[in-house]
Amino acid sequence: MDAAMLSAEQRRAAELIGTCSLELSPRDELAGDSLRPLLPSGTTVFVNHPPSVTHHDIVAACVRLDRAGFVPVPHVAARRLSSFTQASDFLQRATAEANVQRVLLIGGDDSPTGPFRASLDLLATGVLERTGIRAVAFAGYPEGHPAIDTQTLNAVLQAKVALAAKAGLSVSLITQFGFEARPILHWIAAQRAAGINCPVHVGIAGPASVATLAKFAIRCGVGASLRALARGHTAFARILVEAGPDALISELLAGETTESPIAGLHIFTFGGVRRTAAWITSAGAL
Repeated sequence: MDAAMLSAEQRRAAELIGTCSLELSPRDELAGDSLRPLLPSGTTVFVNHPPSVTHHDIVAACVRLDRAGFVPVPHVAARRLSSFTQASDFLQRATAEANVQRVLLIGGDDSPTGPFRASLDLLATGVLERTGIRAVAFAGYPEGHPAIDTQTLNAVLQAKVALAAKAGLSVSLITQFGFEARPILHWIAAQRAAGINCPVHVGIAGPASVATLAKFAIRCGVGASLRALARGHTAFARILVEAGPDALISELLAGETTESPIAGLHIFTFGGVRRTAAWITSAGAL
């Protein structure tokens, strides 16, 4: 469609989709040159940190993505790092070998394997800025966390944002994916009211099967919006089965305000990178 014929909301949606980030596994066959025919050069690609991989696997994937023309952002799961030495090696290699400048710092759902009980512990060591990391993203949970109460989540997030800013790091937030716009927009507004004004990238689920989305939704604590949609929301089937989360994006933009803007979109691919890339190319084209 000609860009001149699109509404302001359609142009905004296409802009956000066309500049979105996405994530994949370090062992995904597309983590490298094979991704080049699917997505434009310069796309930001997060490399996740599941329990089954080492930091060496993540660095290797970041190197391949960097050489293929993408911007790699590794997940750094604090509880999965066995020592400060391992954390330092991870980040030093990522910056030196893959030109990594930004990381997503998370706790990880495991019991600690080393001295870091939470992402704040790793952040407090100063290892990020000392190894050349310039920017850090933290996870946000609009529908809460299955293992952490909301009051604690908010307090820890404020502490992390303040500490990262004090260290001279650029800070952003990436929300857990959801299927309803209302809790996401409410959460962004609440962060602004609490004085957290860094960019917020909204996590959305890429095209995937009903079974896949339901499994990850329950595991990640977004079952509330999943159940609400299933009870009769007419967009539910479209979100889960058809091209992608277009209806959710429209709802997000309808509720976006100048006080609580959406800085970008982050796509959770759940292993369906090809399908997600095809949707990005189609929906993000003006």
